[in-house]
Amino acid sequence: MGFLVIASFFVLFLLGFPVVLAIALPAIGYMFINNIPIEMISQRLHYALNSYPLVAVPVFIFIGNLMNSTGITERIFKFADALVGRVYGGLAQVNIMASLIFSGMSGAALADVGGLGQIEIKGMEDKGFKKPFAAAVTVASSTIGPIFPPSIPMIIYGAVAGVSVVKLMLGGIVPALISVVMLMLMTGYISRSRDLPRAERWSHLSEIFQSLIPALPALFAPVLLVFGMLSGYFTPTEAASLTVIYTLLISKFIYRQLTLKHFITSSIETVKASCGILIIISAASLFGWIMAVERIPRMFSTAVFIFGDNTLVLLLVVNIFLLIVGMFLDSTTATLLIVPMLAPPVVAAGVDPVHLGVVVVFNLMIGLITPPMGLALFLASDIAKISIKSLLQELTPYFIALLAVLAVVTYFPKIVLWIPNMV
Repeated sequence: MGFLVIASFFVLFLLGFPVVLAIALPAIGYMFINNIPIEMISQRLHYALNSYPLVAVPVFIFIGNLMNSTGITERIFKFADALVGRVYGGLAQVNIMASLIFSGMSGAALADVGGLGQIEIKGMEDKGFKKPFAAAVTVASSTIGPIFPPSIPMIIYGAVAGVSVVKLMLGGIVPALISVVMLMLMTGYISRSRDLPRAERWSHLSEIFQSLIPALPALFAPVLLVFGMLSGYFTPTEAASLTVIYTLLISKFIYRQLTLKHFITSSIETVKASCGILIIISAASLFGWIMAVERIPRMFSTAVFIFGDNTLVLLLVVNIFLLIVGMFLDSTTATLLIVPMLAPPVVAAGVDPVHLGVVVVFNLMIGLITPPMGLALFLASDIAKISIKSLLQELTPYFIALLAVLAVVTYFPKIVLWIPNMV
């Protein structure tokens, strides 16, 4: 029955049903067929959402919406332009640097593409870059957001796998910085070989300082967030709430661009996005409970232990499996459905749970930009008004860079665990 439920999910998903219905309908059908009391459905749905760490999800979404609506993202982009605009690739490098800075506040790849994406793609096009290349850089750099803290996928993973969200977020810092370096190196190589435009000269210190001053209050937000978690003063949820208050204060009293309309619009968009995520989480909890009842995770564990003590081969298989899953499922759905089956046996085989969490999220972020179901691809394609095919052609070199980083992060766990072990 468990495998029938899984098969039903994939059939409904491929037929175009919304993800939440593709998950919920087979699960509810299972309950009726097995004469399980209908009250159990509401209990499982409520149990899934009765999670303190999940409170941080809508809060971080709200932060990203506030920064988009009040123009803070534009100030971040201008500062990044002054900082690295002269490097080979010009605004393409600015795109990557801005994604790192913005990711310290939004925590979501699609927020990066949707928030900074329009500014970045238009700015690059105005400077002479072709739209497909501009969109490719935007999509590739959006993977940084969910790895660098704060990270909504890390919060969801921690809640599902029972792993410290603080350590997961801190574990993503170094991998995210390595990703930035690799993406910038690849961009520099492409730009130099194609002789793509860049700034005519390096910005003077005075110019960098002038662009830094307007952006400084926004740049302090991720510093506050990371310091709070490193010091142990805040949980991720408390840090998120504090960052919202900080963002509201700087938007109102420093930038003076926060209006009632901005606040209401950001709130409405946050409610829409949060409901979409949380209803999937609740449905997936019911689905996961059925998998546990049918002992699917135990069967999966038995299959995993075939590799015995060979952790290197095990991690390779896990990566291949997750990359394939990421091609078809969004990161939230994949985390909720796959992690309960994947994490216990892999951790039992000797893989650190924090290390595994970062590897899982990294894989799923690559899946987010990979066809056929890469949501970031479709969003960037829509923003730039270009075909998916032309976008993928320009995106191919960046897959190489990201897979190289994934390999390093997978087989050198100290890169992930260095900062968390300091806490």
